[in-house]
Amino acid sequence: MTAPGSDSVTPTAAARPAPPGAAHRRITLASSVVGAVIVALDGTVLTVAQPALQGDLHASFAQVQWTSTGYLIAVAGLLVFAGRLGDRYGHQRIFALGILGFGAASAGIGLAPGIGWVIALRVAQGVFGALLQPATLGMLRAAYPPDRLGTPIALRASAIGIAAAAGPLLGGALVGHFGWRSVFFLNVPPALAMGAAALLVRAPADPERRTVRPPTAEGLDVPGACLLTVALVALVHTLVAVPETGWTATRVAGAALVAAAGTAFVRRQRRAANPLVPPEILGSATIGAALGTLVAVSAALLGTLFAASYFLQRTLGLDPQETGLRALPAGVMMVLGAPLAAVLMRRIGPRRTAVAGTLVLTFGVLLLGRLGPASTALPVACGFLLLGAGFVTVMVTTTAVAVRHAPAASAGVAGGLQQTAMNIGPTLGIAVAATLMSLTPGAVGPPLTALALFSAAGTLLALRLPGHKDTVGAVRASPRDASPARLGR
Repeated sequence: MTAPGSDSVTPTAAARPAPPGAAHRRITLASSVVGAVIVALDGTVLTVAQPALQGDLHASFAQVQWTSTGYLIAVAGLLVFAGRLGDRYGHQRIFALGILGFGAASAGIGLAPGIGWVIALRVAQGVFGALLQPATLGMLRAAYPPDRLGTPIALRASAIGIAAAAGPLLGGALVGHFGWRSVFFLNVPPALAMGAAALLVRAPADPERRTVRPPTAEGLDVPGACLLTVALVALVHTLVAVPETGWTATRVAGAALVAAAGTAFVRRQRRAANPLVPPEILGSATIGAALGTLVAVSAALLGTLFAASYFLQRTLGLDPQETGLRALPAGVMMVLGAPLAAVLMRRIGPRRTAVAGTLVLTFGVLLLGRLGPASTALPVACGFLLLGAGFVTVMVTTTAVAVRHAPAASAGVAGGLQQTAMNIGPTLGIAVAATLMSLTPGAVGPPLTALALFSAAGTLLALRLPGHKDTVGAVRASPRDASPARLGR
């Protein structure tokens, strides 16, 4: 009741407006999810569209492969630097630039007159993809408190799982009815919508954060970025080429270049006044363990999917659509398992959750490694189900640990490192699987046994993650967190 003579009315809980920033958080979560889905969907539908693209443009197999390799190299080399740009200029701005450019490049590919244009635009698409991917995590870190990041990251992972499962089916339907160009036009409407939303919606003003001024001079460490790009590009190019050509003199030189550039990069980061990777990230055993675990399990997953797909088609005689249906339990478990992983992480801690995930993944790899010509659908489905359940548990957990243990001012770099791990791991796993498959034709056991060792190594790394009493609040805000640019204002 109101006091007599008073015109004011005390609002009820139902009538109270949404707290400041609630609308911004919803837009941020939607942008993060859609951005991640566009990238995941683009990669999965492209594999279905490549045969039709090759025939329509009269391209060679090597040229078609470069539509994937060129994109992968561009992304891998620029992710960390792109994350740093987001830390300095605002993750929403960088996300808007990345997703709008990604959509424009997609439209260009859909209109491309020849394979050369497709390859060049795929490289450009990789550059814009590198800009938007770390921003999808950096925006979440800026919008949500560290102890509430698990659920948004789980929703993002579920959406990626849906894209991975639906991509081949959607791509096949589009290519069959409208041609290969339609799979690229598919990216344009959501890219325009999310890009516009990121430009128009701003984070709510926070007077308390504006009282601390950011440093006036802060370099971007371009030399460090160049060294890291050289190391990552050489690594990806070497891993992609080894299964086809073996360890030639060129491949050995590539590996030596990776070692030299990587060593020079680490030395640069330790001595630079404003390093690309801040010391609180470079020297963090927790973030290093999370990223190492992610590399190991993503190598095991993608390498297993590669080897198992060949086995199902060449040994069991399944067609690509039947193979996709056999692998569907992995995608389903990625969708359903992500929210469960967030709940487990809150209840039993990151360490136990990630260890459980790596063990489930390892068991799934070993189960598929026992397949033979007489194998039925049941063990195949069980193996893929365990792959999806184990991987998504580790991905959600390690991503949350890496992002929330990084200061908010360096969330973009942490997101860039996480995305780099998600690119390097699969490339490594496929390279190992393809190499061993060429040495043991028709046998799936040896390559999957080796990949199980990767997953087991992930278990050892996961033991270094924080336990149940994970004090994420111990990460103190840096004065740089107060920058309006970093908040996307």
